[in-house]
Amino acid sequence: MELELVADYQCSTGEGPLWHEDEKKLYWLDIPAGRMFRYDPAVDASEMVYEGESVGGATIQEDGRILLFGAAGSVRLWSEGIVGTLIESLPGEEASRFNDVIADPAGRVYCGTMPNPDGAGTLYRLDCDGAISPMFGDVLCSNGMGFTPDRQRVYFTDSMRNQIYLYDYCCDTGHWTNKRVFVDVNDQEGIPDGMTVDAEGCVWSARWDGGCLVRYDPDGQEMTRILFPAKKVSCAIFAGDDYDQLYVTTAGGQDRAENGPAAGALFRLDVGVKGVAEFRSRVDVGAL
Repeated sequence: MELELVADYQCSTGEGPLWHEDEKKLYWLDIPAGRMFRYDPAVDASEMVYEGESVGGATIQEDGRILLFGAAGSVRLWSEGIVGTLIESLPGEEASRFNDVIADPAGRVYCGTMPNPDGAGTLYRLDCDGAISPMFGDVLCSNGMGFTPDRQRVYFTDSMRNQIYLYDYCCDTGHWTNKRVFVDVNDQEGIPDGMTVDAEGCVWSARWDGGCLVRYDPDGQEMTRILFPAKKVSCAIFAGDDYDQLYVTTAGGQDRAENGPAAGALFRLDVGVKGVAEFRSRVDVGAL
């Protein structure tokens, strides 16, 4: 599997790749730098489209605009610039930020925060009516999420526990139940970071400080391991008209001597399997 470097902004924490099907373009973030980029494969060109406060995750709204999940629990609407603010901050998250988010089939958004000086992080659910509520706490590092093809289960990564969990998921209520361990990598190098699920129901998990992307079958058995010239592999997403191109973000671009010669770059590869479209958020943004 040949790795193709498609954009290199030497991101400190390249993350959150999203395929915008309407625009036929890929978006991704540099979290601590507060930057968002966009890549157009049709012309093989990329650009920075946002620079501001830190953004830990994003979802594409049904109308094509983008929700940015940022510092202190903020949620803002973006469309070629900040349009407006849905949530300015969340109580108890003033010293934290969102780290990874995902929309579900109903259009809700699950959004996890980093630990703060007062304790561990929390996974929140942002409902379509704009109400936000905690799902559960005691999260050491909220990270990659994804749904099984039958939409009956959901994966959730707690990076600092070195585990990916599997929950039963109810689309009608948005509830997660029956938590169990899907993969435990405590005996391996690196920690599980962002992830995506392919059309065959297999999980692609990026390995921060492990320099690789790992594919697991639905039973949690490792199938494939792809090495990268970057120590901190952070997330992956399927993209393109047929969702047959896998884009992978990396981090550590501020210190390539330590993190690898292509740390912080965006890669593309053909892994011989297709993905599926991510769900879009349907959060009511009022008149924004």
